[in-house]
Amino acid sequence: MSRTSRRHFLEQSMLATAATMALQSRFASQTLADDDKSPRVGPNDTIRVAVVGAGGRGQSHMGGFAGKPGTEVTHICDCDERAGQNSCDATAEKQNGRKPIWVKDVRKLLDDNSIDAVSIATPNHWHSLGAIWAVQAGKDVYVEKPVSHNVYEGRRLVQIARKYNRIVQTGTQSRSNPGMRESMAFIHSGGIGEVKVARGLCYKRRESIGPKGNYEVPANVDYDLWSGPAPILPVTRKRFHYDWHWQWAYGNGDLGNQGIHQMDLCRWALNENKLCDRTFSLGARLGYEDAGETANTQLVLHEYASKQLVFEVRGLPTDDYKGAKVGIIVEGTQGYLVMSSYDSGTVFDLEGKAIKQFSGGGDHHHYKNFQDAVRKRDHKVLNADVEEGHLSSALCHLANISLRLGKNVDAADVPGKLKDIQGPANMMDCWKRTSEHLATNDVKSYSMQVGPRLVMDPISETFPDNAAANAMLTREYRAGFEIPTEASV
Repeated sequence: MSRTSRRHFLEQSMLATAATMALQSRFASQTLADDDKSPRVGPNDTIRVAVVGAGGRGQSHMGGFAGKPGTEVTHICDCDERAGQNSCDATAEKQNGRKPIWVKDVRKLLDDNSIDAVSIATPNHWHSLGAIWAVQAGKDVYVEKPVSHNVYEGRRLVQIARKYNRIVQTGTQSRSNPGMRESMAFIHSGGIGEVKVARGLCYKRRESIGPKGNYEVPANVDYDLWSGPAPILPVTRKRFHYDWHWQWAYGNGDLGNQGIHQMDLCRWALNENKLCDRTFSLGARLGYEDAGETANTQLVLHEYASKQLVFEVRGLPTDDYKGAKVGIIVEGTQGYLVMSSYDSGTVFDLEGKAIKQFSGGGDHHHYKNFQDAVRKRDHKVLNADVEEGHLSSALCHLANISLRLGKNVDAADVPGKLKDIQGPANMMDCWKRTSEHLATNDVKSYSMQVGPRLVMDPISETFPDNAAANAMLTREYRAGFEIPTEASV
């Protein structure tokens, strides 16, 4: 690390420590002692929930808690006043007229000691910080996937959740679906033999988001609050909401949007409870030119000691692969399992004959699991504890780090970059299918950004002797919105 980089890191650390101390001081009257596991709510008490983020996923959170036995949505927080107020009205209809209070600033929301739990459905760049602040304020948290915008902040969230003994559930709801749980138990019991590879598929059509431009912030949005830990940047996308997914300052592409669900399922299927030993990715944004920055066509390989996790993103029209478009395929020595939804799948023998099926699910299982853990004060009750969310989110981030450190390579030369990668994932075959898919979409004369095959230390969650890659494990945080350092946790 250069002298300038060290000085910058120390300055950021001092700022983050100061910010953390200020937050902890402000929340001192609400926060529980480190070893205090006393419940905020009794077995028959109503859990009072504040939903942060009134967009698409926020609506799902409101539906998960509003009007349900044992929970009530008492507050809705969004820096978009129109969305927040409208959601308060809609939620009141689900709660026999009990209308939530709208709050614009999450910091003001967390000062309210009547709130038991905070449900976070903001854009990705707010997930970890919002959850950390809520935990420091003594709240339990349900936080959407991915739990982080980068690896560093995800690990800090885990540490802080443990320090304050808060219940933090990740929004990977498949982990609570009976059909998925039964299928994973079948795999782990040897139902398809020895598992060597899990394939995640995100074949999800994504249209162009329109030309890059200079657009106005919606009048009803507080852009300073919306930006939070991210820098204040010009709005270059036409649709303000949602399309931030495809810009690096706020989102993580489809790998961290839809793909995090399937990445999590793949890691679960492999029964790996740490980060990988190597990571590699290649990709590009093809088929159109727009304001998006993330790849809409991407191949990922995570390598463990004896297993491989391969992931494919396709945003252009495509056929399924072995019956799945958005799902996973787990390959074993005696057969394979295809999960083509969040809660159902089929086991095939090596000849492709269906021999067993699993099904059953719904988001209500996940919200109920969170409620059970809150009442029991035990994060081990959670089906998707924050550490599970961190590890799977981090795998998405690691792949994007490799991609963003890559160099443009003519499509014809890509096989030469893959020839040394061995193993059951068969990256050469993955590339062949990808290039055929692109040809079907009339994508010609293109290049791919081919990343380095990065060595990872899964214990320290860093890249040994790789300053460029390590720098991308975190980001620069805006003053007042810093993530606490490890030393200050």
